[in-house]
Amino acid sequence: MAEAHQAVAFQFTITPEGIDLQLSHQALRQVYLSGLRSWKKRVVRLKNNVITGVYPASPSSWLFVVIAILATMYTRSDPSMGLIAKIQEHLPVSDSLSIQCRTMVSAVLFSTLLWLSLIFTMRLCLKQLLSYHGWMFEQHGNVSNTTKIWAGMVRIFSGRQPLLYSYQGSLPNLPVPAVKDTVNRYLESVRPLMNDSEYERMTNLAKEFEGSLGNRLQWYLKLKAMWASNYVSDWWEEYVYLRGRGPIMVNSNYYGMDFLYVTPTPIQAARAGNTLHACLLYRRKLNREEIKPSRVPGLNVPLCAAQCERIFNTTRIPGVETDSLVHWQDSEYVAVFHRGRYFRLWLYHAGRMLSPREIEHQVQSILDDPSPPAPGEAKLAALTAGDRIPWAQARKDFFSAGVNKRSLDCIEKAAFFVALDDDEQGMMGDDPAGNLDRYAKSLFHGKCYDRWFDKSFTVVLYKNGKNGLNAEHSWADAPVMAHLWEYVMTTDCFQLGYNEEGHCKGEVDSSLPRPQRLSWDISAECQERVERSLTVAQALADDIDFHVYPIQEFGKGAIKKCKISPDAFIQIALQLAYYRNRGTFTLTYEASMTRLFREGRTETVRSCTSESYAFVKALESGESKEVCRHLFRAAAERHQNLYRMAMTGAGIDRHLLCLYIVSKYLGEESPFLKEVLSDTWRLSTSQTPLQQVELFDFVNHPDYTTCGGGFGPVADDGYGVSYIIIGENMINLHISSKFSCPQTDSHKFGAQIVQAMKDLLMLTSPEKPDGSKKENHFQNKKHL
Repeated sequence: MAEAHQAVAFQFTITPEGIDLQLSHQALRQVYLSGLRSWKKRVVRLKNNVITGVYPASPSSWLFVVIAILATMYTRSDPSMGLIAKIQEHLPVSDSLSIQCRTMVSAVLFSTLLWLSLIFTMRLCLKQLLSYHGWMFEQHGNVSNTTKIWAGMVRIFSGRQPLLYSYQGSLPNLPVPAVKDTVNRYLESVRPLMNDSEYERMTNLAKEFEGSLGNRLQWYLKLKAMWASNYVSDWWEEYVYLRGRGPIMVNSNYYGMDFLYVTPTPIQAARAGNTLHACLLYRRKLNREEIKPSRVPGLNVPLCAAQCERIFNTTRIPGVETDSLVHWQDSEYVAVFHRGRYFRLWLYHAGRMLSPREIEHQVQSILDDPSPPAPGEAKLAALTAGDRIPWAQARKDFFSAGVNKRSLDCIEKAAFFVALDDDEQGMMGDDPAGNLDRYAKSLFHGKCYDRWFDKSFTVVLYKNGKNGLNAEHSWADAPVMAHLWEYVMTTDCFQLGYNEEGHCKGEVDSSLPRPQRLSWDISAECQERVERSLTVAQALADDIDFHVYPIQEFGKGAIKKCKISPDAFIQIALQLAYYRNRGTFTLTYEASMTRLFREGRTETVRSCTSESYAFVKALESGESKEVCRHLFRAAAERHQNLYRMAMTGAGIDRHLLCLYIVSKYLGEESPFLKEVLSDTWRLSTSQTPLQQVELFDFVNHPDYTTCGGGFGPVADDGYGVSYIIIGENMINLHISSKFSCPQTDSHKFGAQIVQAMKDLLMLTSPEKPDGSKKENHFQNKKHL
């Protein structure tokens, strides 16, 4: 093969005259340039480590302190109060240096110690300041003097021009709530879901746990919190994600969509060129730590960036008992799947990043390649879509040596995975709503063998130029991937762009090596295991009922006029819609971040509260508008308070999970914890926030609207609801359920959610002259 010959740096033959050595200067040059790029990255990483290590000070501030101390000494005063003299006495080379040199060295050492002490003090002060969360519980527009002083001090101690990881050492650790507080909050959360006898029974179990086993388990958690950066995150990653033995496709992975109304180019290879190049630009900014640290909107409060470290070059490796996450420092290529074949596509040449036009050319060569897949190759990725134990066993039996191991290593060590689909997707044709649903399902699971579900993420590119992604969940949460995808989409369209023919801009280097086809030797027994995994995955994928509902009739602007938090508004609408859908209430999961703390991930907001229960009951029973308004605002305020508590470390579920894990390590059985952990989340919800608003111009480019993404239902008889608030006038819903459950219907539930929102807007709208007639119509209208 031509690419194999180009990869050989030298050849030699043995002759009667000796060894004939032939060097390939071109190949050696490529080796040199690749190594040079690698060393440049190491130098940048070392420099960033130094800058981050001394933040919020800067390395240049050391020189300022040294000069200040020396200048003070020359004025015949001793700023060290005798410490410089003490250091001078104990210098190991004091006899070989002059008095002036000894004084200079001692002053520099003292200055360095003083500088490090100042850095430590500043970090400690910033950490204490960031531990204050009173600002979150204050009314909008009614900020206390304490919070104003605190905000000013945070700005002073935050330093200037922080790198991505500059704040990591200053973030506070996640606190361990008191057992009593967690138990009481849990009982409050389940009260609307239980009758009196069930609630009394659960109260007795909770109080027994609190007074006996709970305190002993809590002691271990406090010990872990003192030792570890975060007492939750490692156990959350391992026990919630990596130890799951079922398929991660549908159950764990999630997807993100392209622009809703715009496809920048209809040429698949061109869209791939810009998309992959934008991913590389983001990775370069990530490696250089040039991405601005995420902050709480409107404040200078930083969020933890630890999850960003594993966006690229990361793969989930299957195991019999538990999976593992493996991250490599760098990778210069991506693995590409097209029509059942796998390719290695190099993204760097001669030490430089390929241009979008060059990547387009390389992708087009893959699309034009007529070679058929090897026996068993086409559906190989189904192993990553099925149960984990069969995949772990197959990996050990068939991919631990030889050509299969080399090809599998190539996929797993790739920067990310790319799927070139022959389908056309998007909101198009005579059935835009139905096609949008099919687009979501395609991104979510595809054909069950055309996505490598173990990779940190898979970029999917369709024949008509549409794109999207599928992401593995264990290494990070959705906002981290959403940050990358926002950058990729806007860079693709507004920075890189296309020429008039729809191709990427730029020229192509004719010396580029062609993408390398990966080789496989898949035995008949391995093919049987692939088919078994595919059968499991296909049954799971066929059961998913997906509906994407773009709401354009109203948005955040209309909700804010009601003086209600948009998130609380939507969550209460979900409670109302679910009650109309099922005639009952259910345990509701809403994901909230805990990235105010070091290595924080998520916490659960239990959105079904006694206040939302009372409001929905009153509304559906025909209570007056005034009563319903009062109950609605009480429910919204309660939800907001729960959300704030979850963000500030006073949540329920992560604490209970860790207590349960400790009980298992100790071999202790707790009826209370066992029942808590067996609760079913029939309504699982999450908001995908738009983080980089400055990248989108919804006024001048209203069609360039991101559609967000979605995930699968947690319970077989429940719903998964993801929503994203776009600008002032749009909300996108992604609703999932299972066809096998006769009580669930994603399309019907989507319509009920929208109707619930409209009813809430009507409820909170100002009275009109014919308000009495409007009220009667509102009370007597028939709901879906």
